Amino acid sequence: MLLGEKSAVCLLIHACTDEKSALYGIKAAEHYENYYTSIGFHPECCDRLPENYIEILEGLSGQSVKIVAVGEVGLDYHYDGYDRELQIKLLCDQIEFAQKHELPLIFHCRDATADFLEILRKYKPRGVVHCFSGSPEVAREIVSLGLYVGFTGILTFKNAKKVKKSFCAVPPDRILLETDCPYMAPEPYRGKRCTSDMIKYTAETGAGLIGMTPQELIDKARENTERLFNIK
Repeated sequence: MLLGEKSAVCLLIHACTDEKSALYGIKAAEHYENYYTSIGFHPECCDRLPENYIEILEGLSGQSVKIVAVGEVGLDYHYDGYDRELQIKLLCDQIEFAQKHELPLIFHCRDATADFLEILRKYKPRGVVHCFSGSPEVAREIVSLGLYVGFTGILTFKNAKKVKKSFCAVPPDRILLETDCPYMAPEPYRGKRCTSDMIKYTAETGAGLIGMTPQELIDKARENTERLFNIK
């Protein structure tokens, strides 16, 4: 992204949640040069998860050279009734799949920090914990395990004091900027559909917290993204 009168998004990574969205991402990546995609099953898919999900991932993995990650995968204990044991199995299986194929992971974690960190400590995977809203202590541990931390428009919210502290706890070479589209639109668009060009507002807030210019932070975040996802 370049800041200025008109903002230009330089590349996009589609984070899928199931087989259907993965196929959409693969097809879209064929048509746009700077569009990349992932494959994986989100924890909220557990109530409709096909038994042969690893076989499905194996089949998807060979369909495009622009598949750069496994994700969005993780744990989500936010709602009652979720099968936590199945979520844990699904996550561990997909981490092993990603490591077999030498792909980074895009991680989702909501209200499941203890179990999530335990799995990260066990596997020490490569990837990013996206849409981070946890504590600075958790952010530091994630970084110590070799992972990146993704920040969204939440960073711009006036009441997001904890997220701002966490942002400052992450070294600049481990920060990614993201939309979590269509959610988490930054101020001044909070509550509206989030789009990629809105990242500049997140960058402006983040840069002010750590003594960088917005363009310097955007450049660093892009460099980090290209390194993590092996995009050249």
